[in-house]
Amino acid sequence: MAARTRPDFSFESAALSRGFTAICGVDEVGRGPLAGPVTAAAVILDPGRIPDGLNDSKALTEARRFTLFDAILAVAQVSVAHASVQEIDELNILRASHLAMERAINGLVTPPDHALIDGNMIPKDLCISAEAIVKGDARSLSIAAASIMAKVTRDKIMVDLAQQYPGYGWEGNAGYPTPSHLRALLDLGITPHHRRSFKPVHNILYQEHSVTP
Repeated sequence: MAARTRPDFSFESAALSRGFTAICGVDEVGRGPLAGPVTAAAVILDPGRIPDGLNDSKALTEARRFTLFDAILAVAQVSVAHASVQEIDELNILRASHLAMERAINGLVTPPDHALIDGNMIPKDLCISAEAIVKGDARSLSIAAASIMAKVTRDKIMVDLAQQYPGYGWEGNAGYPTPSHLRALLDLGITPHHRRSFKPVHNILYQEHSVTP
């Protein structure tokens, strides 16, 4: 069995060799949840000050993510942005994810001239050079850093929302459709932070509206 690969700086180095000077890694988190925003981060790493241990956020413990979150903030340029539940419902989750990515890129203090995008699609309204990298959060250090910044930020948002709307378990499930979250939807109802276009939520709304008095 092949050893698990770790992200490196090869995509960034290749872009630098082609003449680009400000390369950002971009990733998003929150496509699958039934509640909360979708969150994206864009990160420009300093090649001489890359924190040790960067990896796909899903491969890290929560404690390690929090440690690396602070380490990245201390040495890199970071921008985090969101697309709201309303935008997700109006646009669809893919377009909303790309909108969050575009906002994150546009929020960087130094305008990047090349973006490394996690996934297989480049946001259609992006106005700079970009390349899509499948499983980029496990292959590119800049994208790995972005995945950590996006996940930690979104998890904090969901913990805060869990205090306002107890019972859904958002502090632990981050809005994903766990069995306990689905039960809470039926028992407690739908909140303003639930995505009405997502099937489990939509089905409950449809049932409510189709019940005759």
